[in-house]
Formats: sequence, C-alpha cells, structure tokens
Amino acid sequence: MKMTAFKSLAAAFALGALTLVQAPALAQDATLKVEDAWVRATVPSQHATGVFMRLTSSAPARLVGVESDAAKHVEVHEMAMQDNVMKMRQIPALDLPAGQPVELKPGGYHVMLIDLARQISVGDPVALTLLVQDADGKQRRVPVTAEARPLAAAAKSAGDH
Repeated sequence: MKMTAFKSLAAAFALGALTLVQAPALAQDATLKVEDAWVRATVPSQHATGVFMRLTSSAPARLVGVESDAAKHVEVHEMAMQDNVMKMRQIPALDLPAGQPVELKPGGYHVMLIDLARQISVGDPVALTLLVQDADGKQRRVPVTAEARPLAAAAKSAGDH
C-alpha cells in the first residue's frame, strides 16, 4: 500500500514538473486560454515587430490592450483590405467570442511592439500582459510569455499540436 501511494505521489510530481516546463508556451487564467504565443525575432536597428497567439475565452470577452517592457508602445492591430490595398491599423479592442478560438497571426489580427527596448533574438522570451475585459466591463490581466521565432517563421497550424 505504501509503494502505491509513493508511485501516485511520484506521478503527480512528474505531471506538475511537466506542466511547469510547458508553462511559457501556454498561459491561461480561469476563462482565457492562450496558446502558441510567439514573437517575430528582429534584426539590429529594427524598431517594431509582431506578436502572435491563439486566444480562446470560455465567456464573451474583449482583448482591450497589451503591455510589455519590450517596447515603448504596444498595440493591437488588424490587417485589412482598404481600397484594394492591404493596410495595417490599430484597433481599440478585439472581440473574443465564448468558446471560439481567435487567431492572432501574420496577415491578420496581431500585437505590435513599437519602439523596441532592444533587439529580439531567436529563442528570447518576451513577457506580455494581456488586458481582457469581460461582458460586465471588469478587466483582468493575463501574463503571457512569447518565444521569439526566426523572421521567416509562420504560425503553426492547429494540426501541428
């Protein structure tokens, strides 16, 4: 009986350690799951870069802002066709419908880090805080760590997981 309890405890410890190892790639709070958060690495003297991830909220919510010490300005943007030209523009908020994944990806919705504090190299962790507002107007802060990928990186498809 003692050995069984020990094995259960060891399994629980191993699972906990695995969860900690995986934590930077996945952040979540009670109602928001953040998956595959990454930032595009930069070259010397580059002043801005994009951050991408998949957000799934269990209840209706809105991404109303993002903060990071990696840049002076952090904005939520969208790419959209305007007069037959693809343009990028800042948006005040991004709707997160309940239970529906929202992709922040190259060529679509994304976060811009502007006036970078330093060059971001492949593998660097970049700390972000998502500001999420629920249907009642209450805001919460969700910490996320995005890992820098090469300049030519593309988002992983859901089938890659």
